[in-house]
Amino acid sequence: MALLPAPREAVAIGKVIHVTGYRNLPPDELVDLAIESHIARIVKRPLGGDESFFVADLGQILRQHRRWTQNMRGIRPYYAVKCNCDPTFLKVLSELGTGFDCASIEEIRAVLSLGVDPARILFANPCKAPAAVAFAREVGVLRTTFDNIDELDTISAHMPEAQLLLRIYANDEGAFICLGEKFGAQLDTTEELLSRAWELGLNVIGVSFHVGTGATNPESFCKGIKDARLAFSQAERLGFRPKILDIGGGFQDDCFESMAPFIREAIRSEFPVGITTIAEPGRFFARNMLYQNDGIYGNFMNVIMEKEIVVPYLVKSRKRGHKSKGEEKNDQVTSHRYSIWGPTCDSTDCVVREVTLDSEVKIGDWIKYKNMGAYTSTTATQFNGFSSTHDTFYVNSETLPDY
Repeated sequence: MALLPAPREAVAIGKVIHVTGYRNLPPDELVDLAIESHIARIVKRPLGGDESFFVADLGQILRQHRRWTQNMRGIRPYYAVKCNCDPTFLKVLSELGTGFDCASIEEIRAVLSLGVDPARILFANPCKAPAAVAFAREVGVLRTTFDNIDELDTISAHMPEAQLLLRIYANDEGAFICLGEKFGAQLDTTEELLSRAWELGLNVIGVSFHVGTGATNPESFCKGIKDARLAFSQAERLGFRPKILDIGGGFQDDCFESMAPFIREAIRSEFPVGITTIAEPGRFFARNMLYQNDGIYGNFMNVIMEKEIVVPYLVKSRKRGHKSKGEEKNDQVTSHRYSIWGPTCDSTDCVVREVTLDSEVKIGDWIKYKNMGAYTSTTATQFNGFSSTHDTFYVNSETLPDY
């Protein structure tokens, strides 16, 4: 909002907004205070400013990690870096002891730059360029996935000491994005792939699958686990000693607790004690973190890709003190209907087709969106000449180290 005063208690140092005197504020209110603080600084500039920005609560990462450990006991998360590769976010996850699922050279570099042990990285791309395989070997990232014969030949040539996970086909038809069309070996091909790996003298240490982005059906995980057991048995008959089960990602925030017991029971019934189970959650950790504003070619690509429905909120200032009866009357809620469009000249750049807000939106006002942490900044483009670079500011609603 153009006229927001900066709260005296909020001080910005670098990209971390330290808010003192508000220790008992709920997380959402702490984030709102940080938003007000940053906007107040923006409007003090000679020409003002309308650059969109993110505000993230580091405490939310800790709360999600706590949920994971409570509901997925014994299953170590390998965070999917492609979901959100912000360095501060990755640093917090590394301090919490998570592993990292990387799919490219740059993602591996980003994680290693934080001082993470290469053994905590899974190169979870089953179709890699030879240069990427050679790079992984050079930096000590030896665990990787495969789902085809050509990939085995590439790995044999450039990283023969690799620790391999066979990625098998899995699919949740209700997922936002189904990955089975592109990745994962069908069960009628897995024995041939494992035989080729044995002939090449490679080391298959486990099996992985991914049911799809935004999965909602626990049976898809259960079937993936059963199919993984069959692939384990095939590998064991050839002489391999697989020890890792990777159940992939796709975990939804709103049905996580209801799905977790089915997954745990399927693993318990299919696999003996001693098998290491990992997973590749991405949006589960990142989605709830961030707030921002712009268009579908920027941080709202999921409106197109996954048909996600985003909900705008008008940023309002935190008013202190008592209001007179006249002021209260003027503040009565009146509904206003809007459609919200992005800044490009493309007629498809519509973020929200129709929404009702409780007050009029004027030029210079700010709008915030919740749950903008996953696949937003990492999928943003520079279409029409607009920047894809946006600042991220942090608050901390939990007891965590300073970042």
